[in-house]
Amino acid sequence: MKSVFFHAVAGIYVLFSALIGLSVSAQAEPQHGIAMYGDPALPPDFVSLPYVNPDAPKGGRITVGNTGGFDSLHPFIFKGSPPWQLRFLAYESLMARNWDEPFALYGLLAESIETGPNREWVEFTLRPEARFSDGSPVTLEDVLWSYEVLGAEGHPRYRGFMSQVESIAPTGPRSFRITFNTTNRELALIAGLRPILKKAQWEDHAFDRSGFDLAPIGSAAYVIGAYEPNRFLTLKRNPDYWARDLPIRRGAANLDEIRIEFFADDTVLKEAFKAGVLTAVREYNANKWDTAYDFPAMARGDVLKSEIPDGKPTGITGFVMNTRNPLFTDWRVREALILAFNFEFMNDVVTGGAQKRITSYFSGSELGMRHGAAEGRVRELLTPFASGLPQGVLEGYALPVSDGTKRNRSNLRAAQTLLRDAGWSVEAGILQNASGEAFRFKILLASGASELEAFANIYIQALERLGIKAEIESVDNAQYFARQNAFDFDMTDIRRGFSLSPGNEQMLYWGSAGIDTPGSRNLMGMNSPAAEAMITTMVGTDDKDEFIAATRALDRILTAGRYVIPTYAFGTSRIAHAKELKYPSKVPINGDGYWFMPDVWWFEE
Repeated sequence: MKSVFFHAVAGIYVLFSALIGLSVSAQAEPQHGIAMYGDPALPPDFVSLPYVNPDAPKGGRITVGNTGGFDSLHPFIFKGSPPWQLRFLAYESLMARNWDEPFALYGLLAESIETGPNREWVEFTLRPEARFSDGSPVTLEDVLWSYEVLGAEGHPRYRGFMSQVESIAPTGPRSFRITFNTTNRELALIAGLRPILKKAQWEDHAFDRSGFDLAPIGSAAYVIGAYEPNRFLTLKRNPDYWARDLPIRRGAANLDEIRIEFFADDTVLKEAFKAGVLTAVREYNANKWDTAYDFPAMARGDVLKSEIPDGKPTGITGFVMNTRNPLFTDWRVREALILAFNFEFMNDVVTGGAQKRITSYFSGSELGMRHGAAEGRVRELLTPFASGLPQGVLEGYALPVSDGTKRNRSNLRAAQTLLRDAGWSVEAGILQNASGEAFRFKILLASGASELEAFANIYIQALERLGIKAEIESVDNAQYFARQNAFDFDMTDIRRGFSLSPGNEQMLYWGSAGIDTPGSRNLMGMNSPAAEAMITTMVGTDDKDEFIAATRALDRILTAGRYVIPTYAFGTSRIAHAKELKYPSKVPINGDGYWFMPDVWWFEE
């Protein structure tokens, strides 16, 4: 970590070099944006993002719901459970995404970006008009400090970036350069997405202090208003928001107020929506979408149902096995547990058969693996790791499909064979190993996860037929996240959503560095040199075909690794909302998310 003193010295050197006419280095021209591959789609003189209404009126309010509670307003540290929306709506970065491109950024706090020929460095120049919500200017000192403090004391999701940084140094009064110590083309973009915070706020306070008395000051359109822990939080639109007329923010942050109500479980949340307490709600169950929204406000036309498609990969949703537990280290055991999960029957019972199953981590897009044996460049990338690959990566692997009946006999017989081959046998109705230890595990779920519990209860009945004793362990949100962060579970639920440009985040999800790092996203405890090599190729290449091949290879490793029992894909966002809440007719290719609802919605009576 470089000190601020180093930054100052380096800055003086650069400025002195400029004064005496020396060229510090050959530099590319500053640009208004950057794309992972090729050039950004929007020209320098773009007037707004393609999926906003630049003339949307300001005003109105949206009220949404979260399950669980919150005990902190600090979203950038490991401690505490803040509302998840905070870091997306109340804080900004140097660059901002255009969600209608796979991965492209345009200047927000920064007015320009430039990179070295191989993106071995990136340089940003700050906008002189950038302001924090308290009206103070966003300075170079704030930016440099933000990188340092997040890298040293921030949440683990921010720390990996700084390990790939050789130096950060000023190059002018409003500009600075980050030089990387590794070949990774995505780092230049990731650098532009770090949150920028106000240094002076923390001069007499520890940055990792959680709670309610010190919420970080940001520069975004929304500031924290009234709140009551575990009950509600209000975000108010700042009428003096500094970037309201910038093209990257025109037509966004239209609502005067975003209120987040907290509920014990999803059932109570949905009833609150029907009662008019909430004005927008997401529905993930297609069967409920068709059958559970027949209530008076809907019949009157006061509430509307909107379906918003996207072109993203499915991502992975399901139940993840913690391979830190010796019970799950053998792939044959994991395959047996997948065979016992009678998705076709469960899907019919829980969702009316309306949801499609996830078939791989990147399914539903060009990035998804092709079924059958690996071929072409995908095979070439995988072959050096052949001896350590799970069975099916090279040969081909597909999730088992049941006959749709409750008994699922064929798959359970196959599961019994695999368990026997792995050293497990049934004695007096109990599956046990050679040492006489019974096969038992718990499924950790957050309290109120009714749909997950429905899947799990059916699953537990099937496991009993194999002699396996499983039970649901339902805990409150605080315990749930704390135990996931500490990897204190046997099996739990998982959701990882992907964009059309997966990159460094994949190392956070699946990299071996996260096995023993509290709070890492590697819930399954995966340790695969092959997977890490594919991710390295993904982020290091400037060739799109190579990127696709590496991603398809990664998809094979993940899917055939049998770490997750997948459930169903989302694909289309289903949002029920008050009729006064409007959204643009153009939907970005990355679909709906915090960048769409509520960011570009508006209120119109």
